Amino acid sequence: MRPVTRQNEEQFGETNSEGEVMISFKKGASATRRDFLKTAAAAGAGLSMPAIVSSSVLASSGEINIMMWSDYLPESFVNGFTDKTGIKINFTGIGSNEEIINKLKATNGEGFDIVSPTVNRNLLWAELGLLQPFDMSKVALDKVNPSMALGETHWNFDGKGVFWLPHIWGTEGIAWRTDAFVPGGEFPSYYDVWDEANAGKTMGRGHSMLLGLGLGLEGRGELEPGSMWAAYESPEKMDEVWTKVVEAAIAKKPNIKLIWNDADTQKNGLLNEGVIVGQTWDGPPLALKTAGEPVMYRAPKEGAMAWVDGLAMPTGAKNIDQIYAFIETAYDAKLAGEAIKTHGYNSPVIGAAEFGGEIYAKNFADAYPGEALDSLNAWPAEAPWYSEKRTEYTNKFLSA
Repeated sequence: MRPVTRQNEEQFGETNSEGEVMISFKKGASATRRDFLKTAAAAGAGLSMPAIVSSSVLASSGEINIMMWSDYLPESFVNGFTDKTGIKINFTGIGSNEEIINKLKATNGEGFDIVSPTVNRNLLWAELGLLQPFDMSKVALDKVNPSMALGETHWNFDGKGVFWLPHIWGTEGIAWRTDAFVPGGEFPSYYDVWDEANAGKTMGRGHSMLLGLGLGLEGRGELEPGSMWAAYESPEKMDEVWTKVVEAAIAKKPNIKLIWNDADTQKNGLLNEGVIVGQTWDGPPLALKTAGEPVMYRAPKEGAMAWVDGLAMPTGAKNIDQIYAFIETAYDAKLAGEAIKTHGYNSPVIGAAEFGGEIYAKNFADAYPGEALDSLNAWPAEAPWYSEKRTEYTNKFLSA
């Protein structure tokens, strides 16, 4: 099991005013799938809403420029938003946090009204000065699961306010073709991607598949337990751990069929590129599963990697009323629930799961059976040095 450090423990996990445990992305959490679904549907019952003026009334026209993960705005949500507000969405899809940062650096924070950084990148964004805080009097934060409303505690830069709001959460784990691969037990392993038995038929994303390999090696007794999380503690420890992992990865690189960089690449790998097992986000394979393809996604035995992607406002944002109209719509339980039917991820919006339908509920149960939710690994906050070193090691692997 992953050790719970103070950093990891603060990253996710809160209690509500009743003292009840909310969904918690950390080791030792007592949540089960049933608790999660119940919490997501009812956690906000009885809570009072802030007195806000409806932003959709203020912003009944115009446009908004959004840079977001490529599959986060399905047609159902876009149409619902436009029908409700009259606002046109200009969408730029991305596949990594680095793309968001690089694009905003290049424009000095101009050109976009909303971007979607992942919660654990707060230490990087704090130094960049490319975001501005939200006016929280215009945000109905009561509509989201409190354990994921991490902006005040992790994205309040220099006490200037909340720079981040929760939008979508999910995990990275193992997907496979049910007609071509069978896990060794109820749960697959990150190591399946690297196993000789699947050589030439696997895929993953550069940096996270290296983390997955390390966790797999820990499970096999080939790396000291806890090594991959200890690597976040100092540059020296990271060098010690990642040198071993990258050496193992380079030796096994011929086993990897495809390196993916976005949702579409993952889907194409499973459908058209001969991939039978891969380390993926939950959304793309679950979308394929929903469409009737012979694809399964499940948290691996080492624990799925959990993340929360959010909404942030660049310093050069122009369409301010439209931004708050978008946030209001994103926190509409019905539209959020309709969206999760398509993209396959999960919503922090209270009650959204009720609109996800039976297929979403079944997919969730298949992805996180038993105590899988108790074993989620919250991606720790990444110091700038960690991100830089990880990029160096990833490039060494990719160029080998």
